[in-house]
Amino acid sequence: MIRLILADDHPVFASGLRAVLESEPDIAVLAVAATGACALAAATEHVPDVAVLDVGMPDGDGLWVTTAMRAAGLPSRVLILTMYDDDENVLAALRAGAYGYVVKGADGEEIVAAVRAVASGEAVFGAAIAGRLLTHFARAATAAPFPQLTDREHEVLALLARGLDNAAIARRLGVSGKTVRNYVSTVLTKLQVTDRTAAILRAREAGLGGPEQQGPQRHRA
Repeated sequence: MIRLILADDHPVFASGLRAVLESEPDIAVLAVAATGACALAAATEHVPDVAVLDVGMPDGDGLWVTTAMRAAGLPSRVLILTMYDDDENVLAALRAGAYGYVVKGADGEEIVAAVRAVASGEAVFGAAIAGRLLTHFARAATAAPFPQLTDREHEVLALLARGLDNAAIARRLGVSGKTVRNYVSTVLTKLQVTDRTAAILRAREAGLGGPEQQGPQRHRA
């Protein structure tokens, strides 16, 4: 029997997926969570074989939950199930320790097959995602601090560590001040710190904030 928890902040989708999974004789859904914090609590309580996690959730997203589960030594394997199929989230999921990444457009049979594969220790990625992984894997596998952060979040943290304020970061990255504030908030959540000062200290301890490098100068949409 595959013991499973499910985390998604869309109740209709979560309910439908739970029904699909529970219709399988070899799958038991132990808990359904709507936030990252609740998902981590459920994983800690139940220690499931598989945790099916959305990326975009309040109070800690699926990548943060994956990192926290690994840090806690939980043996559960993570399957990311999300609407996002961009390179940054896929690679961040890999760095965080996810075993699989499936886009929500997949049908019920594909999701069930992915759950079974992850439960048996296999890595599962859609065809398009797998192709991109072959291209980016070398860079994604390079050791770097804070693997739970996306590339853009790394850029924001590095600029924070250099002492730049939000306005300066916005000018550097070619984005709005509101976008920078959102990135900073996400970085604080993923680093599990309460304010910018703590994030800057963590970043500098990890070697960020030194001489300017080419990466943060890139202007990406």
